[in-house]
Amino acid sequence: MNLYGKDFLKLLDFTPDEINYLIDLAAALKAKKKAGIPHKLCEGKNVALIFEKTSTRTRCSFEVAAYDLGMNTTYLDPTASQIGKKESIPDTARVLGRMFDGIEYRGYGQDIVEELAKYAGVPVWNGLTNEFHPTQMLADMLTIREHLGRLKGVRLVYMGDARYNMGNSLMVTCAKLGMDFVACTSKKYFPDAKLVEYCEGVAKETGASITLTEDVKEGTKDADVIYTDVWVSMGEPDEIWEERLHDLMPYQVNKEAMANAKEGAIFMHCLPAFHDLKTRIGKEVYEKFGFRRWSEAAECPLHADVRGRPCPARQTRHPAARWGCQNDADPETPSIPKKHKAPGFRSRPSPCRAKKIPF
Repeated sequence: MNLYGKDFLKLLDFTPDEINYLIDLAAALKAKKKAGIPHKLCEGKNVALIFEKTSTRTRCSFEVAAYDLGMNTTYLDPTASQIGKKESIPDTARVLGRMFDGIEYRGYGQDIVEELAKYAGVPVWNGLTNEFHPTQMLADMLTIREHLGRLKGVRLVYMGDARYNMGNSLMVTCAKLGMDFVACTSKKYFPDAKLVEYCEGVAKETGASITLTEDVKEGTKDADVIYTDVWVSMGEPDEIWEERLHDLMPYQVNKEAMANAKEGAIFMHCLPAFHDLKTRIGKEVYEKFGFRRWSEAAECPLHADVRGRPCPARQTRHPAARWGCQNDADPETPSIPKKHKAPGFRSRPSPCRAKKIPF
């Protein structure tokens, strides 16, 4: 299969065979890295990494991947690029396209990365936009395959706000790969109706299924994978945070949700997750939105411990919007049973209000 020179903007642009090919390629390169086998397939190439939204995982994963393949990288953070400010997107694309062999973009609207690709003349890769996160999908699908041994027929349940990049991308990917996708959330947080209709059409051809439900018991029943993401983004007003936390609290991933899944089900979170008071954002959420009141409840909906211990929030009052990526070494932090852990390399999207979804 030859994908040479093709942009990687959204998985809507790729066939199921092409997506599986990329996952197979990722698995092969990962195996070579673990075995210490050099694989500098792109030696001498140079790539630009444009980050209008900063990230730990996305930057590190792109840079390490580039170095492993023999490439050099130039990182452009939000203060180092004039894109859309002093220089138009087409002009930026043309200039960078003459200097670099490829461009990665992580930022805001999907229209920006699409316009970069239109004028760059070199491959452009989407490291996250408000609407889609295709590179995250390759990492997640590889992780699922490594843990469950398959993708086709896997039941993946996404809990939380399913309107933006993670909900959209997981639904598209599951439809393309013959997986059963469930968006388990309040109706107001369902994915875009037109995108749902498109995915249902694809699902008929691949044997996948698309389910939208507000019922947690129905949604999580027999799940192979339960996936969630942060419910709010920095920069959104306090009223949105309060509304979102209130609306989505019933869709927290907790002991009951995991117990309703299949034996051996795995939990996934693309990170970061605010699950204690060790971050500035975690402290702000705790102080602003009444987590003291919730944490003192007999049944703490915010900090349900999947091991069945008394909720540590009653002692520590930490403000997790959901559990995720817990630290077993920290007795104050809820922990996930080993069978539910799904370690994997994933970058972190930040769901923001999206514009019209382009497909």
